[in-house]
Amino acid sequence: MTATDGEDLEDLPPSAKLVFKVLEYDGPLTQKQIVEESMLSARTVRYALERLEEIGIVDEDIYFADARQSLYRLEEPVAADGSGVEESPKNDACCAE
Repeated sequence: MTATDGEDLEDLPPSAKLVFKVLEYDGPLTQKQIVEESMLSARTVRYALERLEEIGIVDEDIYFADARQSLYRLEEPVAADGSGVEESPKNDACCAE
């Protein structure tokens, strides 16, 4: 299965969006932990993770506590100049002169 051009998080099924939110709130998790947090079936979580990986939102790493499992985390947002993490603009209205 290949990702279509321009596929985004909005185009994914609700289960993939839920897995995204679980990872967003709870940080790096194994598939088993995502199943427990989301209350989705293991097969549904596996499919959602595949879809999220296809569009480059989720990254799979080795889980060092148990090498049989993988650790899933959200990809870091990249700045427009490619220099790493994109920083949000600081709007400090109280200190403006």
